[in-house]
Amino acid sequence: MATLKKIGEELGLSVATVSRALNGFPEVKETTRNRVREVADRLGYRPNRVAQRLVTGRSGMVGMIVKIKPDMSADQTFFEMLTGLTAALSEREIDLVLAVDQAEDPVLPYQRMLERDVLDGFILNAPVPDDPRVSFLQERGIPFVLHGQDRACPNYPTFGIDNFAVSTDSVRLLAQLGHRRIALINGEVSAAFAHDRLAAFEAAMEDFGLNKDLIRTGASLESHGYSQALDLLSAATPPTAIICASTVIAAGAMRAIRDRGLSVPGDVSVMAHDDALPQTRAINFEPALTVTRAPMRDACAPLAHMLVDHLNGTPAHELQVTLKADLIIRGSTGPAPKPEISDGPR
Repeated sequence: MATLKKIGEELGLSVATVSRALNGFPEVKETTRNRVREVADRLGYRPNRVAQRLVTGRSGMVGMIVKIKPDMSADQTFFEMLTGLTAALSEREIDLVLAVDQAEDPVLPYQRMLERDVLDGFILNAPVPDDPRVSFLQERGIPFVLHGQDRACPNYPTFGIDNFAVSTDSVRLLAQLGHRRIALINGEVSAAFAHDRLAAFEAAMEDFGLNKDLIRTGASLESHGYSQALDLLSAATPPTAIICASTVIAAGAMRAIRDRGLSVPGDVSVMAHDDALPQTRAINFEPALTVTRAPMRDACAPLAHMLVDHLNGTPAHELQVTLKADLIIRGSTGPAPKPEISDGPR
């Protein structure tokens, strides 16, 4: 069985240096850490968790608490995120401990996990504005990283996308195509991403001098997209373009458009934000869906590495990344339909 002593003998390093390298201590040079990890992997070294905690004061485990819906379902990204995070953390010799939250109090599951004193930190997801979990963990000095952000100027490690730009880019594209009546079918505004996209949509519409009243909010379900699109299209002055919070919502909206005897994009243009969900791929829509694209799976490795780096002493202000989603124009968006010209009375 490989031991710290055997790794040290092969590299000409002390046992203490090998231990610090494997546990990510910042005083060990990166080149040395990489050499130690390579030899440890080759020799099949597996750390003794009890001994590791005695040396470092850390368990080598971080937690993630997932909110499950009342119908016991999770969204399409859940298993993809779980797999990606587990793989990325394992590369840094960290295990992910998963728990399910069905409590009304968002802080209670974290309080219970901390009482067991087995976790080094947390990965948070699905933030709400001014998320109480953030304040709770900060007050107790518990390291964490958040997927997204719950406030304009975060003071914690965060990795996410610019949700203001998602709405701004979408409105700009459709306005440049001549659309004047643009609708938004958003997610639940209790979610931080939906809150930010709504605020940006209203601001962008105002900048273009457009009516910003065609807004619907609710669950990110295909049925929600369908019912809200039907409602919008039944108005006296229906929209000529619809922006959807997700491809799932867009699927419902496009079905509603067809059920009304209309075409995409001839009568109504449709676009959405795309997290690259496996079951609703934007490229497979008919016509292919125009999107602002930022795959959820691309966040897994950065979130994992950010948390480990934070545990190893990297300050929060060096661990803040906000990416801009790509704008991919496909067949579901086109010029605004020309208004019908009446021949007048005869």
